[in-house]
Amino acid sequence: MTDGVTDGRPVVAERTAAVVGTGLIGGSVLLRLRAAGLDVTGWDPDPATRDYAHEQGVAAPDTLEEAVAGRDVVFLCGPLPSLPETLARVAGATDEHCVLTDVGSTKAAVAAAATAQGLGHRFVPGHPMAGADGAGLTAATPVLLDGAAWVLCPTGSGMAAFRRLAALVIDVFGARVVPLSAPEHDVVAALSSHVPHLLAGALAGAVQRSALREAVLALAAGSFTDGTRVAGGPPERTANMLLANRGPALAGLEAVRAVLDELADAMRAGDRAALTALLDEGRTARAAVRGRTFAAHRREFPAVVDHAGELAYLRELGAAGGHLTQCRVEAGAVVYTGHLPASPG
Repeated sequence: MTDGVTDGRPVVAERTAAVVGTGLIGGSVLLRLRAAGLDVTGWDPDPATRDYAHEQGVAAPDTLEEAVAGRDVVFLCGPLPSLPETLARVAGATDEHCVLTDVGSTKAAVAAAATAQGLGHRFVPGHPMAGADGAGLTAATPVLLDGAAWVLCPTGSGMAAFRRLAALVIDVFGARVVPLSAPEHDVVAALSSHVPHLLAGALAGAVQRSALREAVLALAAGSFTDGTRVAGGPPERTANMLLANRGPALAGLEAVRAVLDELADAMRAGDRAALTALLDEGRTARAAVRGRTFAAHRREFPAVVDHAGELAYLRELGAAGGHLTQCRVEAGAVVYTGHLPASPG
C-alpha cells in the first residue's frame, strides 16, 4: 500500500496506470497521477484529444488496448452509457493483477455489469465528488480532485482490489474515501448531486423563459449564480447521469417537492412561524456541510481471512457519514484509519 514519502510525494504500490476517457475528470486523474510520479498513459476516442495529451507530454496511444496493457490500475472515465462495453474491452486487454475502477456518477449499473462479466474481484466502482463548469482535457487540472470525498464500493470478492485502490487515491489525491455499497451510493448521490442539477436547470430554465429575462440577468447575484452553477455543465453529460439514476433521482426530487409545497403553503397562509422554521431547517443542513467534526479511530483486520467483518465495517462507516484517510497492509493485517461524525453537543 503506502510505504512512506519520498521528496514530498507518497510512495504507493501501484507504479503504472492508465486513464480511459480524458475529459474533465479523467484528464484531472491523468494529470495528478503523472504529477505523483506514476508511469501513466491516457486514451480517448477523440484523436484531437489524444494529440492534445501528447502536446502535454502524456503518452496517449492510438488504441485503447495499447494504452492499458501491462498497467497496475486503470481508471474508466468515459460517458456512463459506454462503461459496460469499455469495461469488457479493458478487462480483455489487462491481466488479473490489474485493478479496474471508474469515476461515474452512478454505481449500481456498472457494478452489475462488472459482476455479470465476472470482474467483481478486480473492479471497484468509484466516484470522486468533484467537478467544474468546464469540460474536456483542456479544462482538466491536476488539483481538481485534491481532498475530494471519493466513494469506493467494496465487495466481498474484491476486497484486495479495494485496499489497493483506497491506498492509491488517499496517497495520491489526498482523498477521503467513503465506502458505500453501489445502491447506497446512488440513493445518497441523488440528493447530494443529481437533484441539485435538476433544481439548477429548473431555476435557470425559468429565467430563460421569463419575459423579463434580461432584467433578471442584470440583477443576478450570488444566490442565483451559486444556485445555477451546475446548470453550466454539458447537458448531455447531465442527462446521462440523471437517466442512469432515474429511480433515486425521482425519489429525491419528490422529497424536495414536498418541502417546496410546505414552503408555498406557509407563504400562502402568511404563516411567518412555519416559514421561518422551514428555512431554519435548511439553514441547519447547509451549516452542517462545513461545520461537521469527526472522531478518528483505527481498525485492523486479518489480511488473509474471510472479509465479512471488514466489509461490514466499511459499509457501516460510509452509511454513517464517515470516511477513511488511511489503508495500509502491514504484518499480515490491513489497517484503516477511519473518521466518524462526532455527536453534536
